[in-house]
Formats: sequence, C-alpha cells, structure tokens
Amino acid sequence: MRRLVLASDNRGKLAEFAALLAPLGVELLAQRSLGVQAAEEPHPTFVENALAKARHAASSTGLPALADDSGLCCVALDGAPGVRSARFAGDGANDGQNNAALVRALQPFVDRRAHYTCVLVAVRNAGDPEPLVADSRWMGEVIDSPRGRHGFGYDPYFWLPGQGCTAAELAPEAKNRLSHRGLAMREMARRLAADWGWQ
Repeated sequence: MRRLVLASDNRGKLAEFAALLAPLGVELLAQRSLGVQAAEEPHPTFVENALAKARHAASSTGLPALADDSGLCCVALDGAPGVRSARFAGDGANDGQNNAALVRALQPFVDRRAHYTCVLVAVRNAGDPEPLVADSRWMGEVIDSPRGRHGFGYDPYFWLPGQGCTAAELAPEAKNRLSHRGLAMREMARRLAADWGWQ
C-alpha cells in the first residue's frame, strides 16, 4: 500500500477521499493520526491554502501529502463564504452556525445561485517543485431550510436542480460521483497515475 497523508482533520473528507483512492491501492492517513497540527490558512485563494496545507503535512511527516481547500461560493455574496466557508460564522463555528449565518446573509437576495469549489494539491515532499493540482465545481442553489441527513457542511442547504434534491439527500456513493470533491479527486487520481506512476 502506498501511504498518503491527508492534510485535513475533517472525517467526512477523509472518508470520501479514502473511498475514491482505494482503487489505486493508497492508504490515506489523517494528519492528526500522525501528530500533525493543522496548518494556517491565511491565503485568499483555494489553491494557495491547499498548497500550504500539503507542504506542511509533507514537511511534518516525510510522506507524500494531499490537501484540499474547498468551500461554497455564492453569486450574490461576491463569492463568499469562499475560503472562509468552515468559519463563516467565526473561528470555531460549527456547521449549524455557519449554515445559519449563510441563510441570514442571503435573506435580502433573490439570486441564490452558488457552487462548491474544490482544489486538490498533492506533493511528493515538502519542497516538491511540481505539485499536482486538480479542481472542480458543483453548481447549485442555496435554500432556506435544511433537507437530508447525509454529507456535512452546507450540504443540507445546497439544492441541486438537476437532481431535485439537496446534496445531503444524496447517498454517499451518488455524492462521490457528482460532487466537486468527487470530480476533482477523480482528476487527481488520473494525475497520480500519469505523473507519479500510482496505478
């Protein structure tokens, strides 16, 4: 088994990525299980934060690392919550607080279009000059009342017109097939196979 450190403490992401990487024979390790503290995320873009997290995890463990930075971007809010999606209601906020803050922020607006963005970065080591980058978007709308029990984050409020349900109403397998993370992870798996020979 190849070992890859996930630069995240989010159990939902770990489960999603582990399932998507399993066909490559990759053992995905949560950084916390190796004693790695979360990296700072001071940057204004997803790609900069993902790269910083991947380099931090690789430096701390000596292993190849994978990081994602992802979030919800709302048209009416000029891209917010964006890179602050996990802390939209303030540092240390939980999903419920972030969702409540989002619904409040969107109350004055008719336009509820939004998309999830995921940027993935993989590095062989902390100084890797050629990080692999994959990204994707998942288009939808924000609704005022939660629906569904699957997923995490803003999923209960993220309406998918083409599916007639929220992201939280999708079974995990369906979400992995359709989501921003699923699409970006499949592209990353292709890059790992083509560029690193992980196949």
